[in-house]
Amino acid sequence: MLIGIVGKPSTGKSTFFEALTAVPVERSPRPFTTIKPNHGVAYVEIECVDKEFNVQCNPRTGFCKNSRRFVPVELLDVAGLVPGAHEGKGLGNKFLDDLRQADLLIHIVDVSGSTNEMGEKIPMGSYDPANDIRFLEDELNYWIEGILKRNWDKLKSEAKLNKKNEDMISNQMAGLGFTKDVAIRVLNKLGLREKPLWEWSEEEIFSLSRTLRELGKPTIIAANKCDLSNGYDNYQKLKKEFPNYFIVPCSAEAEITLKNAAKAGFIEYVPGDAVFKVLKELNPQQEKAMAIMKALMDRFGSTGAQKCLNSAVFDFLKYIAVFAGGVAKLSDDQGMVLPDVWLMKPGSTAIEFAGAIHSTFAENFIKAIDVRTKRALGADYVLKHRDVLEIAFKR
Repeated sequence: MLIGIVGKPSTGKSTFFEALTAVPVERSPRPFTTIKPNHGVAYVEIECVDKEFNVQCNPRTGFCKNSRRFVPVELLDVAGLVPGAHEGKGLGNKFLDDLRQADLLIHIVDVSGSTNEMGEKIPMGSYDPANDIRFLEDELNYWIEGILKRNWDKLKSEAKLNKKNEDMISNQMAGLGFTKDVAIRVLNKLGLREKPLWEWSEEEIFSLSRTLRELGKPTIIAANKCDLSNGYDNYQKLKKEFPNYFIVPCSAEAEITLKNAAKAGFIEYVPGDAVFKVLKELNPQQEKAMAIMKALMDRFGSTGAQKCLNSAVFDFLKYIAVFAGGVAKLSDDQGMVLPDVWLMKPGSTAIEFAGAIHSTFAENFIKAIDVRTKRALGADYVLKHRDVLEIAFKR
């Protein structure tokens, strides 16, 4: 899974990226500090199944602490977006091209209102962050429309050869990761599946672009800098103004502070926790910093950074996590216990899980076995969150 971190310059995109990946990146209030995309690994949290089997798991990737399993996902922090990016303003064309394969976008919005539409620093509270949500929608819509219309005359010619609309649209948009299934859903929603392309209006083409963006590049909002003046009030306003958006309040800077303190051994902190434990005597400056962190977490329940990532994957996209295990033993040939977890799309089946492990498993699939109940499951069994399955296949 690839998640794109997007937004205008100086909203805290790179700070959010570093908070979740621990990959040091250049961070600055100057617009366009990020030019080349930053690529790293973050971790979503699930409840591990190891305690149900009275074992200690050994993840091959990610980590597990007190039966809290952290599963890797890829993050991509791209250059800042400004109005007119689809026309090449700022670093727009590069920004947009970097997002082609993203499964989900997390839009970092500066809810303190201290940066204007170009990412330039202004007095706190003097800018309406709602403008950022609107202009990002517009830029993505126009970007997708541009790709859609790039070969429009050719598509109209193909349509006259009785090619299906969903085939032409999905082929044209394949570079963005839009599948035929997405094309069918969008065309059906707009009533365009059977209408000849040469009869489509400009409004219908734009509606298609907008709906492709909504279904094919789903976006949630990270209301960053919510701990600053005006931040929380603006977060509440955004929730009312954009009821269809998933909006999570967060402070990426606070998450970095806590992780650094934990790394130095001053506190015990697990990403996403609502509390931390002080392990060493702190000097007055450190005490003040930790007091600020505690107040923030008391108010919001956490720094919000990990919650934003978890919510994006599990609450918004509705992905599920499935463990690979064996009925006879839970370890692999190297003795690693419950080493692997796969993040699967909702509605995925047992044979799709087999294919995620290895194409050979799907090609030679016999059955799946529920490790908890020992029950045999067919290829069309629909996976559930935290299933533990063994795949039997012809060897």
